[in-house]
Amino acid sequence: MPANPVLWSLDQRGVATVTLNRPEVNNAYDAGLIDGVLSAMDELGRKPLLRVVVLKGNGKHFQAGADLKWINAVRPQSPAENEAVSQATFEAVQRLNRLPVPTVALVQGGCFGGGTGVISACDVVVAADNAIFSITEVRWGLTAAIIIPQLCDAIGVRQVRRYALTGERFGAHDARRIGLVHEVVPLADLEIAGAKIVEQLLANGPEALAETKALAMESSFGGMSVEDDAYTRLVRMHAAKRQTFEASEGLASFAEKRAANWVARKI
Repeated sequence: MPANPVLWSLDQRGVATVTLNRPEVNNAYDAGLIDGVLSAMDELGRKPLLRVVVLKGNGKHFQAGADLKWINAVRPQSPAENEAVSQATFEAVQRLNRLPVPTVALVQGGCFGGGTGVISACDVVVAADNAIFSITEVRWGLTAAIIIPQLCDAIGVRQVRRYALTGERFGAHDARRIGLVHEVVPLADLEIAGAKIVEQLLANGPEALAETKALAMESSFGGMSVEDDAYTRLVRMHAAKRQTFEASEGLASFAEKRAANWVARKI
């Protein structure tokens, strides 16, 4: 029987630990992991004493973005089915983004594609010094439509225009420089650093924290709800791009371990 793709626990202080649990594929997300995140948020949302959520990735890497084999299996399905997949992905990120309690992400190893959007949706991000980041979607002929708003909140439009267009990899200290993470620590100290942040959060008034976060979200790119027109546009763009020839070529190049044969866009 396969392991639960998302694990969670809640301690007596009201601190929840949510762990992405597909280490065999570097915690790449598929339908099971997305559903697991949504289920964890639903369960935790019913806990009256919830104070803080800590997000972790099991194994050597935090989160490797989308499982491209799963994406390739989704592509041939109907446009409606592809939109449903993008909608669930958006809702999982936004559920983290709009939680009324503080969220703390602890990042080690690789954090790619959708993983960068996930940590952008968290309030505090601590990275180990071995962390590597990349907004990878363009490399595979896809767009990062779902996570662009959260990335714009975290690192600003100017940095998104570099890193989401190049798809380049960058280390933990560059991630801190551009605002994607708040603190960089040795890998051995990652849990300790996270625990210190949690203690600081627990010292503050729960209602004051919720109100402060809600006010900050009012001015954010990523503060949209599922009722917003912008949400519908992002979901449709994300789903439609997955079914293009360019995405087909990009995903084939990944599977075949070769450079993609791109066709230049006419201006």
